[in-house]
Amino acid sequence: MSKNRPVILLAVGHACVDFYQGAVPALVPFLVADRSYGYAAAAGIVLAASLLSSVVQPLFGALTDRWALPWLLPVSTAVAGAGIAVSGMSDSYELTLAAVALSGVGVAAFHPESARAARRAARGRHTAMGWFSVGGNVGFAAAPLLVTPVVAVGGLGASPLLGVPALAGAVLCAAALRDGRAASAVAAARTAAARQAGTATDVRSFVRLSLAVVLRSIVFTGLSSFIALHVAQRTGGGETAGAAALFLLFAGGAAGTVLGGRAAERWGRVRCVRWSYLAMVPAVAGVVLVPGPACYLFVALAAAGLYLPFSLQVTLGQDYLPDRVGTASGVTLGLTVSVGGVASPVIGAAADATSLAVALAPLAVLPAFAWLLVRRLPEPAAAGAAGAPR
Repeated sequence: MSKNRPVILLAVGHACVDFYQGAVPALVPFLVADRSYGYAAAAGIVLAASLLSSVVQPLFGALTDRWALPWLLPVSTAVAGAGIAVSGMSDSYELTLAAVALSGVGVAAFHPESARAARRAARGRHTAMGWFSVGGNVGFAAAPLLVTPVVAVGGLGASPLLGVPALAGAVLCAAALRDGRAASAVAAARTAAARQAGTATDVRSFVRLSLAVVLRSIVFTGLSSFIALHVAQRTGGGETAGAAALFLLFAGGAAGTVLGGRAAERWGRVRCVRWSYLAMVPAVAGVVLVPGPACYLFVALAAAGLYLPFSLQVTLGQDYLPDRVGTASGVTLGLTVSVGGVASPVIGAAADATSLAVALAPLAVLPAFAWLLVRRLPEPAAAGAAGAPR
């Protein structure tokens, strides 16, 4: 248990932070109903949370390559929660945008340093790294389960209650730092990475991988932003049916992440990433096209396909850039993941002009292009955790 303590603590902190990424799409149906937002305006809320995060996360990664910043873990958790806590307290669209953007900055600050610490604490084990990623998936999945009843009962004015997970996460992260395990993992990873400075990097493979993650991000963000509204329309089940679909998307992602870690240890990371992108094509098509309750099956399959390569792509990026682990983490966990939010207003505008199903249909094609990008990626020879053995 003590051997896995750093990973467990970081995974719980990851859950508390990523709860606030999941909270944004969970709030969208309530914002639409309460404030009469159109699809484009609703997508702008998602964009506000993701765009600033996508820009600053690589910057935080570069900073953590240069200096030890373990204090970012509790502070960033608190900031992520504060933004969502105040997001429903004003009817002003601009203030709501600013609040969710603040939350996005908190999310951005957390990931590069935590990914570096988790990689070292996992000692190169893909399954352990997968559990760290599962923490984030659990946070995503918990968001609609907590946001929906809180806002349904108390209205958007009850949003300060959504800051409670951040308080818990900040306390747990602070405890991890006092314990010294997470902080020492950060320092050890930085020392090992410094020893690897000058090791041959594979920038071309890193760029191809990053482009594939961008396409995956567009698919995921498009689904997470609108799947609650889409499934509510397809099933006629209202907000409850939509919240169930959003939960299934995030919970299925947790299962996919664990499966990805185990599969990678047997078949290799690159092969698993390729399979995942191929499997996404029919799964996403089913989400968009299949009517009635059967669409839930395809939501689960799409979630597994979207998340199976998630932690694998992070460690692949770190191994393609072994002397810039923080930057690689900031890009694969931050920029390429969050930049998918830029597509949300486009999807929203298309839905306003046509229908939501028509606007979501192109998402089924994007994984095929991602597969073309990753199908010839090499498996890095050094797949350890910043110099740690497997």
